[in-house]
Amino acid sequence: MSNGSIVSIALFFFVVCVFFSIFTSAFLTAPNLLNIVRQSAPLLIVAASMTFVITTGGIDLSVGSVLALTATLSAASLQAGIGWPLVVVLMLVLGGAVGALQGFFIAYERIPAFIVTLAGLSVVRGLALLITAGYSIPVDAESPFTAIGRAWFLGVPVPALIALLALVLAYVTFNQTPLGRYVTGIGANAEAVRRAGVNTRFVTLCVYVLSGAAAAMAGIILAARLGSGSSNAGQGFELDVIAAVVLGGTSLFGGRGTILGTILGALTVAVIANGLILAHMSPFLTPIVTGAIILIAIWLNFRIFKGAVRSR
Repeated sequence: MSNGSIVSIALFFFVVCVFFSIFTSAFLTAPNLLNIVRQSAPLLIVAASMTFVITTGGIDLSVGSVLALTATLSAASLQAGIGWPLVVVLMLVLGGAVGALQGFFIAYERIPAFIVTLAGLSVVRGLALLITAGYSIPVDAESPFTAIGRAWFLGVPVPALIALLALVLAYVTFNQTPLGRYVTGIGANAEAVRRAGVNTRFVTLCVYVLSGAAAAMAGIILAARLGSGSSNAGQGFELDVIAAVVLGGTSLFGGRGTILGTILGALTVAVIANGLILAHMSPFLTPIVTGAIILIAIWLNFRIFKGAVRSR
């Protein structure tokens, strides 16, 4: 991703922030800015992992459902008396397992990622609904588990610190490790990477495991922050994630990705949602704006990268 593209993304983010700071006096206050960072933590974590997926030329539509399932099971496990550290580990393993199952069908059975993860979206959400019968499962307010979503450390929300750690790991992995180079290579020319001796199927499976685990972490944070697990959590979350990644400059055709751009894209999506609320606009405008962002971002994505695709 060129420096010019990053500058363009940063400029758009700056314009959005200026717009809402003019029309809403509370936007630039410290409590609101910290609230944006805290609430955008799940989006940042999952968007970072989705960057790997989309860079390979794939997609994961199931992240919102995995978030709901892990949030629900986190609350149910805590009610059953399981210790919160074990709950966190189990949910991460569950998310990774869901990603591995989907990755197997995508990488080894050659079923298109859109179809596999669309089925996953339905099945996993259905499991969450089956477990809860449509009701929320409360989490004891005194449980240390809630600190994951509500605690502060040195004046910074703990979810933001978790997101920062995830983003640093994602950035280093994507830009400084063989896995990151393989991910980019698979998206650009998978056959060439395979002939170079790389197990492209295993790498593809790994990125879906990463996506599932990231969605599980987002579900844990959400359940801890809200104090309950709901099967309705994460409705439309996958659209916000995809909007963040594509708006950030990652090519939907694969072969080009940027973690830094994804961070800016995710923050832009979060700022727009927050700004609309502060401006006392209808909450139903948020999905309309998100959909418009996706459409514009995909259009620009196609215009920018179609030349590269034709040259392959």
